[in-house]
Amino acid sequence: MPLDPASCERARQARDARFDGRFFISVRTTGVYCRPICPVRMPRAENVRFYPSAAACESAGYRPCRRCRPETAPGTPAWAGPQATVARALRLIHEGALDRGSVEALARRLGVGGRHLRRLFVAHLGASPAAVARTRRAHFARRLLDETDLPMAEVAAASGFGSLRQFNDTIRSTFHTTPSELRGAPPALARGETHLRLPYREPFDWQAMLDFLTPRVLPGVEQVAEGGYRRVVGEGWIEVSKLPDHHALCLRTVGIPPTGLALVAERVRILFDLGADPAQVAADLRRDPFLAERIAARPGLRVTGAFDPFETAVRIVLGQQVSVKGATTLAARLIESAGAPAEGAPPGLSHHFPSPEAVLEADVAALAMPRRRADAVKALARAVAEDELRLGAEADPEELRDALVAVPGIGPWTAEVIALRALGDPDAFPAGDLGLRKALGNGALASEGQVAERARSWRPWRGYAAHWLWAG
Repeated sequence: MPLDPASCERARQARDARFDGRFFISVRTTGVYCRPICPVRMPRAENVRFYPSAAACESAGYRPCRRCRPETAPGTPAWAGPQATVARALRLIHEGALDRGSVEALARRLGVGGRHLRRLFVAHLGASPAAVARTRRAHFARRLLDETDLPMAEVAAASGFGSLRQFNDTIRSTFHTTPSELRGAPPALARGETHLRLPYREPFDWQAMLDFLTPRVLPGVEQVAEGGYRRVVGEGWIEVSKLPDHHALCLRTVGIPPTGLALVAERVRILFDLGADPAQVAADLRRDPFLAERIAARPGLRVTGAFDPFETAVRIVLGQQVSVKGATTLAARLIESAGAPAEGAPPGLSHHFPSPEAVLEADVAALAMPRRRADAVKALARAVAEDELRLGAEADPEELRDALVAVPGIGPWTAEVIALRALGDPDAFPAGDLGLRKALGNGALASEGQVAERARSWRPWRGYAAHWLWAG
Protein backbone atom coordinates (compact mmCIF):
# COMPACT_ATOMS: atom_id res chain seq x y z
CA MET A 1 0.00 0.00 0.00
CA PRO A 2 1.47 3.42 -0.95
CA LEU A 3 2.59 5.36 2.12
CA ASP A 4 2.94 9.13 2.39
CA PRO A 5 6.46 9.65 3.81
CA ALA A 6 5.59 13.09 5.20
CA SER A 7 2.58 11.78 7.12
CA CYS A 8 4.56 8.79 8.38
CA GLU A 9 7.35 11.07 9.54
CA ARG A 10 4.93 13.26 11.51
CA ALA A 11 3.43 10.16 13.15
CA ARG A 12 6.94 8.89 13.96
CA GLN A 13 8.02 12.16 15.53
CA ALA A 14 4.83 12.25 17.63
CA ARG A 15 4.99 8.51 18.47
CA ASP A 16 1.29 8.57 17.60
CA ALA A 17 -0.37 5.37 18.85
CA ARG A 18 -3.14 5.72 16.27
CA PHE A 19 -0.64 4.62 13.62
CA ASP A 20 0.63 1.59 15.53
CA GLY A 21 0.50 -1.36 13.13
CA ARG A 22 -0.47 0.78 10.15
CA PHE A 23 3.13 1.12 9.04
CA PHE A 24 6.61 0.18 10.26
CA ILE A 25 9.90 2.09 10.40
CA SER A 26 13.21 0.61 9.30
CA VAL A 27 16.49 2.17 10.43
CA ARG A 28 19.31 1.85 7.92
CA THR A 29 22.13 2.37 10.44
CA THR A 30 21.01 -0.32 12.90
CA GLY A 31 19.31 -2.84 10.62
CA VAL A 32 16.19 -3.02 12.79
CA TYR A 33 12.57 -2.07 12.19
CA CYS A 34 10.20 -0.55 14.73
CA ARG A 35 6.63 0.45 15.46
CA PRO A 36 5.79 4.18 15.31
CA ILE A 37 5.50 4.17 19.12
CA CYS A 38 9.01 2.79 19.75
CA PRO A 39 10.48 4.41 22.90
CA VAL A 40 14.12 4.30 21.79
CA ARG A 41 16.09 7.40 20.86
CA MET A 42 14.66 8.89 17.67
CA PRO A 43 16.85 8.06 14.65
CA ARG A 44 17.68 10.75 12.11
CA ALA A 45 15.12 11.19 9.34
CA GLU A 46 17.60 10.47 6.58
CA ASN A 47 18.25 7.01 8.07
CA VAL A 48 14.67 5.76 8.18
CA ARG A 49 12.38 4.17 5.61
CA PHE A 50 8.68 3.34 5.92
CA TYR A 51 7.04 0.02 5.06
CA PRO A 52 3.36 -1.03 5.05
CA SER A 53 3.92 -4.34 6.87
CA ALA A 54 6.36 -6.21 9.07
CA ALA A 55 6.84 -8.76 6.30
CA ALA A 56 7.99 -6.00 3.95
CA CYS A 57 10.61 -4.89 6.48
CA GLU A 58 11.91 -8.43 6.92
CA SER A 59 11.95 -9.02 3.17
CA ALA A 60 14.16 -5.93 2.93
CA GLY A 61 16.62 -7.46 5.40
CA TYR A 62 15.63 -5.76 8.68
CA ARG A 63 15.09 -7.53 12.01
CA PRO A 64 12.43 -6.71 14.65
CA CYS A 65 13.29 -4.21 17.36
CA ARG A 66 13.63 -5.78 20.82
CA ARG A 67 12.23 -2.73 22.59
CA CYS A 68 8.95 -2.03 20.79
CA ARG A 69 8.42 -5.67 19.71
CA PRO A 70 6.74 -5.32 16.26
CA GLU A 71 5.27 -8.82 16.65
CA THR A 72 3.01 -7.48 19.42
CA ALA A 73 1.53 -4.65 17.35
CA PRO A 74 -2.16 -4.75 16.38
CA GLY A 75 -2.77 -6.35 13.00
CA THR A 76 -2.20 -4.15 9.98
CA PRO A 77 -5.61 -2.87 8.84
CA ALA A 78 -4.41 -1.10 5.70
CA TRP A 79 -5.26 -3.95 3.36
CA ALA A 80 -8.90 -4.20 4.42
CA GLY A 81 -10.18 -1.38 2.26
CA PRO A 82 -8.17 -1.17 -0.96
CA GLN A 83 -8.17 -4.81 -2.04
CA ALA A 84 -10.73 -7.35 -0.91
CA THR A 85 -8.78 -10.25 -2.42
CA VAL A 86 -5.76 -9.40 -0.26
CA ALA A 87 -7.99 -9.20 2.81
CA ARG A 88 -9.45 -12.64 2.15
CA ALA A 89 -6.00 -14.09 1.43
CA LEU A 90 -4.61 -12.68 4.67
CA ARG A 91 -7.40 -14.23 6.70
CA LEU A 92 -6.61 -17.60 5.14
CA ILE A 93 -2.88 -17.15 5.76
CA HIS A 94 -3.54 -16.32 9.41
CA GLU A 95 -5.63 -19.50 9.59
CA GLY A 96 -2.61 -21.46 8.33
CA ALA A 97 -3.33 -21.82 4.61
CA LEU A 98 0.36 -21.55 3.66
CA ASP A 99 1.76 -23.63 6.52
CA ARG A 100 1.30 -26.78 4.42
CA GLY A 101 -0.20 -25.52 1.16
CA SER A 102 1.19 -23.53 -1.77
CA VAL A 103 0.53 -20.00 -2.97
CA GLU A 104 -1.06 -21.47 -6.11
CA ALA A 105 -3.51 -23.50 -4.01
CA LEU A 106 -4.34 -20.40 -1.97
CA ALA A 107 -4.93 -18.42 -5.16
CA ARG A 108 -7.29 -21.10 -6.49
CA ARG A 109 -9.39 -20.86 -3.32
CA LEU A 110 -9.71 -17.14 -4.01
CA GLY A 111 -10.49 -17.58 -7.70
CA VAL A 112 -7.36 -15.80 -8.99
CA GLY A 113 -4.01 -16.82 -10.43
CA GLY A 114 -0.90 -17.25 -8.31
CA ARG A 115 1.03 -14.57 -10.21
CA HIS A 116 -1.81 -12.09 -9.79
CA LEU A 117 -2.02 -12.80 -6.05
CA ARG A 118 1.72 -12.20 -5.64
CA ARG A 119 1.43 -8.93 -7.55
CA LEU A 120 -1.43 -7.76 -5.31
CA PHE A 121 0.53 -8.58 -2.16
CA VAL A 122 3.60 -6.70 -3.30
CA ALA A 123 1.47 -3.71 -4.29
CA HIS A 124 -0.49 -3.53 -1.02
CA LEU A 125 1.81 -5.07 1.59
CA GLY A 126 5.27 -4.74 0.07
CA ALA A 127 5.92 -8.49 0.42
CA SER A 128 4.92 -11.78 -1.18
CA PRO A 129 2.30 -14.13 0.33
CA ALA A 130 5.08 -16.56 1.30
CA ALA A 131 6.98 -13.79 3.10
CA VAL A 132 3.84 -12.70 4.96
CA ALA A 133 3.22 -16.30 6.04
CA ARG A 134 6.83 -16.65 7.19
CA THR A 135 6.60 -13.48 9.27
CA ARG A 136 3.31 -14.61 10.76
CA ARG A 137 4.86 -17.92 11.84
CA ALA A 138 7.95 -16.27 13.34
CA HIS A 139 5.96 -13.62 15.22
CA PHE A 140 3.44 -16.09 16.60
CA ALA A 141 6.30 -18.34 17.74
CA ARG A 142 7.91 -15.39 19.52
CA ARG A 143 4.68 -14.72 21.38
CA LEU A 144 4.37 -18.37 22.39
CA LEU A 145 7.94 -18.28 23.69
CA ASP A 146 7.06 -15.26 25.82
CA GLU A 147 3.57 -16.16 27.00
CA THR A 148 3.51 -19.97 27.34
CA ASP A 149 5.57 -22.78 28.79
CA LEU A 150 5.21 -25.01 25.73
CA PRO A 151 8.30 -27.07 24.81
CA MET A 152 10.20 -25.88 21.76
CA ALA A 153 8.88 -28.67 19.54
CA GLU A 154 5.30 -27.75 20.43
CA VAL A 155 5.98 -24.04 19.85
CA ALA A 156 7.27 -24.94 16.38
CA ALA A 157 4.23 -27.07 15.57
CA ALA A 158 1.78 -24.52 17.00
CA SER A 159 3.32 -21.76 14.86
CA GLY A 160 2.98 -23.74 11.64
CA PHE A 161 6.59 -24.77 11.06
CA GLY A 162 7.14 -28.05 9.26
CA SER A 163 10.08 -29.06 11.46
CA LEU A 164 12.06 -28.01 14.51
CA ARG A 165 15.02 -27.24 12.27
CA GLN A 166 12.94 -24.88 10.12
CA PHE A 167 11.67 -23.22 13.31
CA ASN A 168 15.19 -22.69 14.66
CA ASP A 169 16.50 -21.35 11.33
CA THR A 170 13.60 -18.91 10.92
CA ILE A 171 13.88 -17.56 14.47
CA ARG A 172 17.62 -17.04 14.06
CA SER A 173 17.24 -15.26 10.72
CA THR A 174 14.33 -13.10 11.91
CA PHE A 175 15.43 -12.14 15.42
CA HIS A 176 19.20 -12.76 15.12
CA THR A 177 19.17 -14.98 18.19
CA THR A 178 18.12 -18.48 19.19
CA PRO A 179 14.68 -19.51 20.52
CA SER A 180 16.22 -20.41 23.90
CA GLU A 181 17.77 -16.94 24.21
CA LEU A 182 14.43 -15.32 23.39
CA ARG A 183 12.52 -17.26 26.03
CA GLY A 184 12.26 -15.74 29.49
CA ALA A 185 10.84 -17.26 32.64
CA PRO A 186 7.81 -19.37 31.60
CA PRO A 187 4.47 -18.54 33.25
CA ALA A 188 3.13 -20.87 35.91
CA LEU A 189 0.03 -22.39 34.30
CA ALA A 190 -1.96 -25.59 34.75
CA ARG A 191 -1.16 -28.43 32.36
CA GLY A 192 -2.94 -28.02 29.04
CA GLU A 193 -3.64 -24.32 29.64
CA THR A 194 -2.26 -21.31 27.77
CA HIS A 195 -2.76 -17.54 28.01
CA LEU A 196 -2.21 -15.35 24.94
CA ARG A 197 -2.48 -11.60 24.54
CA LEU A 198 -4.45 -10.35 21.55
CA PRO A 199 -3.72 -6.64 20.95
CA TYR A 200 -6.19 -4.10 19.56
CA ARG A 201 -6.38 -0.39 18.86
CA GLU A 202 -8.13 1.95 21.23
CA PRO A 203 -10.88 2.89 21.67
CA PHE A 204 -12.55 -0.47 22.23
CA ASP A 205 -15.96 -0.66 23.94
CA TRP A 206 -15.58 -4.11 25.49
CA GLN A 207 -18.79 -3.83 27.49
CA ALA A 208 -20.79 -2.96 24.36
CA MET A 209 -19.41 -6.09 22.71
CA LEU A 210 -20.51 -8.24 25.65
CA ASP A 211 -23.90 -6.52 25.74
CA PHE A 212 -24.42 -7.38 22.07
CA LEU A 213 -23.35 -11.00 22.54
CA THR A 214 -25.21 -11.71 25.79
CA PRO A 215 -28.74 -12.13 24.38
CA ARG A 216 -27.39 -13.86 21.25
CA VAL A 217 -25.13 -16.53 22.75
CA LEU A 218 -25.78 -20.10 21.66
CA PRO A 219 -26.93 -21.85 24.87
CA GLY A 220 -24.56 -24.58 25.97
CA VAL A 221 -22.02 -23.65 23.26
CA GLU A 222 -20.98 -20.20 24.46
CA GLN A 223 -21.48 -18.03 27.51
CA VAL A 224 -21.00 -14.45 28.68
CA ALA A 225 -20.21 -14.41 32.39
CA GLU A 226 -18.05 -12.54 34.91
CA GLY A 227 -17.15 -9.85 32.40
CA GLY A 228 -15.81 -12.31 29.83
CA TYR A 229 -16.73 -14.72 27.06
CA ARG A 230 -16.44 -18.52 27.06
CA ARG A 231 -17.13 -21.19 24.50
CA VAL A 232 -16.54 -24.85 23.70
CA VAL A 233 -13.79 -25.46 21.13
CA GLY A 234 -12.92 -28.98 19.99
CA GLU A 235 -11.91 -31.11 22.95
CA GLY A 236 -11.44 -28.06 25.18
CA TRP A 237 -12.76 -24.59 25.79
CA ILE A 238 -11.63 -20.98 25.77
CA GLU A 239 -12.21 -17.86 27.84
CA VAL A 240 -11.67 -14.29 26.62
CA SER A 241 -11.39 -11.31 28.96
CA LYS A 242 -10.12 -7.75 28.80
CA LEU A 243 -6.72 -7.12 30.31
CA PRO A 244 -6.83 -4.11 32.64
CA ASP A 245 -4.38 -1.34 31.75
CA HIS A 246 -3.46 -3.04 28.47
CA HIS A 247 -4.66 -2.57 24.92
CA ALA A 248 -5.22 -6.31 24.61
CA LEU A 249 -7.59 -9.15 25.36
CA CYS A 250 -6.45 -12.26 27.21
CA LEU A 251 -7.24 -15.53 25.44
CA ARG A 252 -7.18 -18.45 27.88
CA THR A 253 -7.31 -21.90 26.29
CA VAL A 254 -7.86 -25.15 28.15
CA GLY A 255 -7.44 -28.52 26.45
CA ILE A 256 -6.67 -27.00 23.04
CA PRO A 257 -3.75 -28.81 21.33
CA PRO A 258 -0.80 -26.57 20.44
CA THR A 259 -1.43 -27.05 16.72
CA GLY A 260 -4.86 -25.43 17.16
CA LEU A 261 -3.73 -22.30 19.02
CA ALA A 262 -3.03 -20.10 15.99
CA LEU A 263 -6.42 -20.85 14.41
CA VAL A 264 -8.28 -20.29 17.70
CA ALA A 265 -6.47 -16.97 18.23
CA GLU A 266 -7.39 -15.84 14.71
CA ARG A 267 -11.05 -16.84 15.19
CA VAL A 268 -11.18 -14.83 18.42
CA ARG A 269 -9.64 -11.84 16.65
CA ILE A 270 -12.40 -12.07 14.03
CA LEU A 271 -15.17 -12.52 16.60
CA PHE A 272 -14.14 -9.37 18.48
CA ASP A 273 -13.04 -7.39 15.40
CA LEU A 274 -9.57 -6.82 16.83
CA GLY A 275 -8.11 -5.87 13.46
CA ALA A 276 -10.30 -2.78 13.18
CA ASP A 277 -8.90 0.72 12.89
CA PRO A 278 -11.49 2.66 14.97
CA ALA A 279 -9.86 6.03 14.37
CA GLN A 280 -10.20 5.70 10.59
CA VAL A 281 -13.77 4.37 10.80
CA ALA A 282 -14.89 7.13 13.15
CA ALA A 283 -13.16 9.86 11.13
CA ASP A 284 -15.01 8.82 7.96
CA LEU A 285 -18.43 8.35 9.58
CA ARG A 286 -18.30 11.55 11.65
CA ARG A 287 -18.74 13.51 8.45
CA ASP A 288 -22.45 12.79 8.89
CA PRO A 289 -23.63 14.89 11.88
CA PHE A 290 -26.35 12.33 12.62
CA LEU A 291 -23.71 9.65 13.20
CA ALA A 292 -21.23 12.04 14.80
CA GLU A 293 -23.44 12.39 17.88
CA ARG A 294 -23.71 8.64 18.29
CA ILE A 295 -19.99 8.08 17.78
CA ALA A 296 -19.19 10.69 20.42
CA ALA A 297 -21.58 9.01 22.86
CA ARG A 298 -20.29 5.45 22.23
CA PRO A 299 -16.72 5.52 20.87
CA GLY A 300 -15.04 2.23 20.17
CA LEU A 301 -17.97 0.14 18.91
CA ARG A 302 -16.92 -2.85 16.79
CA VAL A 303 -18.66 -5.13 14.32
CA THR A 304 -19.25 -8.37 16.19
CA GLY A 305 -17.99 -11.21 14.03
CA ALA A 306 -18.28 -14.98 14.19
CA PHE A 307 -16.05 -17.63 15.74
CA ASP A 308 -17.71 -20.23 13.50
CA PRO A 309 -19.39 -18.83 10.37
CA PHE A 310 -21.82 -21.75 9.94
CA GLU A 311 -23.23 -21.64 13.46
CA THR A 312 -23.60 -17.86 13.24
CA ALA A 313 -25.36 -18.14 9.87
CA VAL A 314 -27.83 -20.68 11.30
CA ARG A 315 -28.44 -18.43 14.31
CA ILE A 316 -29.23 -15.53 11.96
CA VAL A 317 -31.64 -17.62 9.89
CA LEU A 318 -33.41 -18.69 13.08
CA GLY A 319 -33.75 -14.99 13.93
CA GLN A 320 -35.80 -14.13 10.85
CA GLN A 321 -39.01 -12.31 11.82
CA VAL A 322 -38.70 -13.16 15.53
CA SER A 323 -37.22 -11.40 18.54
CA VAL A 324 -33.62 -11.95 19.65
CA LYS A 325 -34.92 -13.93 22.63
CA GLY A 326 -37.10 -16.08 20.36
CA ALA A 327 -34.17 -16.87 18.07
CA THR A 328 -32.02 -17.87 21.07
CA THR A 329 -34.78 -20.23 22.23
CA LEU A 330 -34.91 -21.88 18.81
CA ALA A 331 -31.12 -22.19 18.75
CA ALA A 332 -31.19 -23.87 22.18
CA ARG A 333 -33.68 -26.47 20.89
CA LEU A 334 -31.54 -27.20 17.83
CA ILE A 335 -28.38 -27.58 19.93
CA GLU A 336 -30.12 -29.84 22.44
CA SER A 337 -31.55 -31.96 19.62
CA ALA A 338 -28.56 -32.28 17.28
CA GLY A 339 -25.48 -30.97 19.08
CA ALA A 340 -22.80 -33.33 20.42
CA PRO A 341 -22.12 -33.28 24.18
CA ALA A 342 -18.99 -31.43 25.35
CA GLU A 343 -16.89 -33.11 28.02
CA GLY A 344 -14.80 -31.36 30.66
CA ALA A 345 -16.15 -27.86 30.07
CA PRO A 346 -17.09 -25.51 32.95
CA PRO A 347 -20.73 -25.15 34.08
CA GLY A 348 -22.90 -23.56 31.40
CA LEU A 349 -20.97 -25.10 28.50
CA SER A 350 -22.43 -28.48 27.59
CA HIS A 351 -22.62 -28.96 23.81
CA HIS A 352 -20.94 -28.44 20.48
CA PHE A 353 -23.01 -26.72 17.82
CA PRO A 354 -24.29 -29.31 15.33
CA SER A 355 -22.35 -29.72 12.09
CA PRO A 356 -24.08 -29.19 8.73
CA GLU A 357 -24.43 -32.98 8.44
CA ALA A 358 -25.99 -33.22 11.92
CA VAL A 359 -28.46 -30.45 11.06
CA LEU A 360 -29.48 -32.35 7.93
CA GLU A 361 -30.19 -35.46 9.99
CA ALA A 362 -32.14 -33.58 12.68
CA ASP A 363 -35.92 -33.14 12.65
CA VAL A 364 -35.70 -29.34 12.57
CA ALA A 365 -39.40 -28.95 11.76
CA ALA A 366 -40.27 -30.55 15.12
CA LEU A 367 -38.54 -27.74 17.05
CA ALA A 368 -41.64 -25.49 17.10
CA MET A 369 -40.68 -23.10 14.33
CA PRO A 370 -42.41 -22.15 11.07
CA ARG A 371 -42.00 -24.80 8.38
CA ARG A 372 -40.47 -22.30 5.95
CA ARG A 373 -37.75 -21.38 8.45
CA ALA A 374 -37.00 -25.02 9.21
CA ASP A 375 -36.65 -25.66 5.48
CA ALA A 376 -34.30 -22.66 5.18
CA VAL A 377 -32.05 -24.03 7.95
CA LYS A 378 -31.96 -27.41 6.19
CA ALA A 379 -31.24 -25.82 2.82
CA LEU A 380 -28.41 -23.75 4.30
CA ALA A 381 -26.87 -26.83 5.94
CA ARG A 382 -27.16 -28.80 2.70
CA ALA A 383 -25.50 -26.05 0.65
CA VAL A 384 -22.58 -25.88 3.12
CA ALA A 385 -22.25 -29.67 3.47
CA GLU A 386 -22.17 -30.12 -0.32
CA ASP A 387 -19.68 -27.24 -0.71
CA GLU A 388 -22.10 -25.24 -2.82
CA LEU A 389 -21.89 -22.40 -0.28
CA ARG A 390 -18.60 -21.38 1.34
CA LEU A 391 -18.77 -19.30 4.49
CA GLY A 392 -15.05 -19.27 5.18
CA ALA A 393 -12.45 -16.57 4.69
CA GLU A 394 -12.12 -17.36 0.96
CA ALA A 395 -15.72 -16.33 0.26
CA ASP A 396 -16.28 -13.19 -1.80
CA PRO A 397 -18.95 -11.09 -0.02
CA GLU A 398 -20.84 -10.17 -3.18
CA GLU A 399 -20.84 -13.73 -4.49
CA LEU A 400 -21.94 -14.97 -1.07
CA ARG A 401 -24.91 -12.59 -1.02
CA ASP A 402 -26.07 -13.93 -4.38
CA ALA A 403 -25.61 -17.53 -3.25
CA LEU A 404 -27.48 -16.94 0.01
CA VAL A 405 -30.56 -15.34 -1.53
CA ALA A 406 -30.70 -18.32 -3.92
CA VAL A 407 -31.26 -20.57 -0.88
CA PRO A 408 -35.03 -21.03 -0.36
CA GLY A 409 -36.20 -19.07 2.67
CA ILE A 410 -33.24 -16.67 2.83
CA GLY A 411 -33.82 -13.07 1.79
CA PRO A 412 -31.71 -9.90 1.46
CA TRP A 413 -31.87 -9.01 5.19
CA THR A 414 -30.50 -12.41 6.21
CA ALA A 415 -27.83 -12.34 3.51
CA GLU A 416 -26.60 -8.91 4.63
CA VAL A 417 -26.43 -9.84 8.32
CA ILE A 418 -24.57 -13.08 7.49
CA ALA A 419 -22.11 -11.08 5.35
CA LEU A 420 -21.69 -8.63 8.22
CA ARG A 421 -21.08 -11.16 10.99
CA ALA A 422 -19.97 -14.42 9.40
CA LEU A 423 -17.67 -12.80 6.80
CA GLY A 424 -16.82 -9.60 8.66
CA ASP A 425 -17.71 -7.46 5.64
CA PRO A 426 -17.46 -3.90 7.05
CA ASP A 427 -19.79 -2.53 4.38
CA ALA A 428 -22.62 -5.05 4.81
CA PHE A 429 -25.84 -3.19 5.59
CA PRO A 430 -29.32 -4.70 6.04
CA ALA A 431 -31.28 -1.64 4.89
CA GLY A 432 -34.60 -3.38 5.57
CA ASP A 433 -33.80 -3.95 9.24
CA LEU A 434 -36.60 -2.67 11.47
CA GLY A 435 -34.18 -1.15 13.99
CA LEU A 436 -32.36 0.82 11.29
CA ARG A 437 -35.64 1.99 9.77
CA LYS A 438 -36.74 3.27 13.18
CA ALA A 439 -33.41 4.93 13.90
CA LEU A 440 -33.45 6.84 10.60
CA GLY A 441 -37.18 7.57 10.51
CA ASN A 442 -37.16 10.76 12.61
CA GLY A 443 -40.05 9.54 14.73
CA ALA A 444 -41.65 7.55 11.92
CA LEU A 445 -40.61 4.39 10.06
CA ALA A 446 -38.27 5.08 7.14
CA SER A 447 -38.61 2.93 4.03
CA GLU A 448 -35.90 0.49 3.02
CA GLY A 449 -35.08 2.69 0.03
CA GLN A 450 -34.73 5.77 2.23
CA VAL A 451 -32.40 3.91 4.59
CA ALA A 452 -30.25 2.64 1.71
CA GLU A 453 -30.01 6.12 0.19
CA ARG A 454 -29.07 7.71 3.52
CA ALA A 455 -26.35 5.10 4.06
CA ARG A 456 -24.76 5.59 0.65
CA SER A 457 -22.27 8.15 1.97
CA TRP A 458 -21.21 5.84 4.81
CA ARG A 459 -19.44 3.37 2.54
CA PRO A 460 -17.22 1.42 3.08
CA TRP A 461 -18.15 1.39 6.78
CA ARG A 462 -21.93 0.87 6.67
CA GLY A 463 -21.65 -2.17 8.95
CA TYR A 464 -20.10 -0.02 11.67
CA ALA A 465 -22.75 2.64 11.14
CA ALA A 466 -25.42 -0.03 11.66
CA HIS A 467 -23.92 -0.94 15.04
CA TRP A 468 -23.95 2.69 16.16
CA LEU A 469 -27.58 3.02 15.09
CA TRP A 470 -28.56 -0.21 16.85
CA ALA A 471 -26.73 0.89 20.00
CA GLY A 472 -28.69 4.15 20.00
